[in-house]
Amino acid sequence: MSLNLEQKQAVVAEVAKEIAGAQAIVMVENRGLPVAAMTQLRAKARASGVYFRVVKNTLVRRAVVDTPFAQLADRMVGPLAYGIGPDPVAVAKVLNDFAKGHDKFVITGGAMPGQQMSAKEIASLASLPSRQELLGKLVGTMQAPIAKLVRTLNEVPSKLVRGLAAVRDAKSAAEASA
Repeated sequence: MSLNLEQKQAVVAEVAKEIAGAQAIVMVENRGLPVAAMTQLRAKARASGVYFRVVKNTLVRRAVVDTPFAQLADRMVGPLAYGIGPDPVAVAKVLNDFAKGHDKFVITGGAMPGQQMSAKEIASLASLPSRQELLGKLVGTMQAPIAKLVRTLNEVPSKLVRGLAAVRDAKSAAEASA
């Protein structure tokens, strides 16, 4: 079913809004993928903060005009779906993981602002740790010296208490033997 002009303008505006905040776009070819599989992919994408949609290439070409992703316009050929997101690793991971289990779902390429990427580069990007994992490691690294200082400072009173307990035990043992 074809869209009228207003609907097309709405789709272009929606895609352009997503592209405005995006750090990556990944294009995938999906020929004959079952509806259940696409529904499953959409749910995973939504959970990861990835905008995933099957859109006519002409509409996406209009949405990427005057953006850092404009160089993708000439590669938008065939039945494509688009994964767009603010976290390049999340976009690559969701689509690459799904492509591993579905042979009719093929990553054709993508881009980060100002840089085109091949399917192989997207697979490499998907193997990197996500932004959340990297932030967790950073916080852990920053906390380590503070935690060690707290343990060290806590050890001083603990040693004092253990020393006093040993003296008490020694006195009680001396009184019991006398």
